[in-house]
Amino acid sequence: MTYDAIEPDTKDWTWVLDRPCPECGFVAGEVTADRLPEMIRDNATYWEIYLGADNAAERPRPVVWSVLEYAAHVRDVHRLFAERVALMLAEDEPRFANWDQDATARESDYAGLDPDVVADELMDAADLAAATYEKVPPDAWGRRGIRSNGDVFSVETLGRYHLHDVVHHLWDVRSAAKQATVAAYDANVATYVQGTSVSEETRSLLDRFLADLEPGDHVLEIGSGPGHDAKALEAGGVRVRRTDITEGFVAHLRKQGYAAACLDPLTDDLRDPVHPDVPYAAVWASATLLHVARDDFGTVLGRLAEVTRPGGSLHVSLKEGDGEEWTNRGNVEAPRLFVYWREAALRTALEEAGWEIIEVGHADGRLGDVWLDVLARRRP
Repeated sequence: MTYDAIEPDTKDWTWVLDRPCPECGFVAGEVTADRLPEMIRDNATYWEIYLGADNAAERPRPVVWSVLEYAAHVRDVHRLFAERVALMLAEDEPRFANWDQDATARESDYAGLDPDVVADELMDAADLAAATYEKVPPDAWGRRGIRSNGDVFSVETLGRYHLHDVVHHLWDVRSAAKQATVAAYDANVATYVQGTSVSEETRSLLDRFLADLEPGDHVLEIGSGPGHDAKALEAGGVRVRRTDITEGFVAHLRKQGYAAACLDPLTDDLRDPVHPDVPYAAVWASATLLHVARDDFGTVLGRLAEVTRPGGSLHVSLKEGDGEEWTNRGNVEAPRLFVYWREAALRTALEEAGWEIIEVGHADGRLGDVWLDVLARRRP
């Protein structure tokens, strides 16, 4: 694979130590030195999952690195910064040799590497870097080192700079998170169908949701999955447009005799293809938007509002918590990315997207988690 199409990165990224990165959102000032090891190891787990995908070596465009190439670079970043920190601890103000990352990518043929091997090497390199930061004595975080261009770092600022680099590259390949999560469901459709049903809490929400609708109203369902909720909605007298981002679920629904569309609520046209100018009466999105990246969540809510009539209803359910997590708990053995929310932030996102909140309920899940169950109306 040619590297000539890749534009070398010649930007000076040291400014991320002073202000938030406008692209990936990393805020260096919020990271304390004691958190570096944990955050570096957590970052590595994402790459291990992404490198397991069948298309890990495929470039999304000729001028953009593949997941494999980014991962090989991240592996080398961990190795480099572990060396530099060790040097700073051993010597007084060492000067670092210049590292040309683009030349390294060509010479090491990142694109031709084995993804499984890179995954193992990246995990080892991340652990080495994390362990190096763990060994920094409390009085040594201020020791200095000098980059070849004259930039001066302390051990602590070098660690923050290092962390931004690997966080930013996860942002560069952020579409891989969606692909890995969809692939996990796609490979486990039969197991998921057999292991799920409409819970009593969901039935209660369905009744309250349907109370605002008239017989024959058209409901857009985001993430129909096995189709249990759609059946319950139709039993209540409304019409449901079944959609899911996972092709396996769409195929399952069609096999059952239902019309269903493979649809991404972030990018695809959400309008009814038969009557594109007629808004939906309501949107049902139960346990599906919890996989949407935090930065994209408001956009999805806004797009749903655009295709819903004024006063139309919305149901969304998400898991309560902080941050995000890869987990294989539940009815799918492969890891999926869950984005957790707190009620205050969820309310803000809904209101900013044009929804008036009716209620936000808290319900205990069967796995010991807590669900945030939202009912809202489209503002006029």
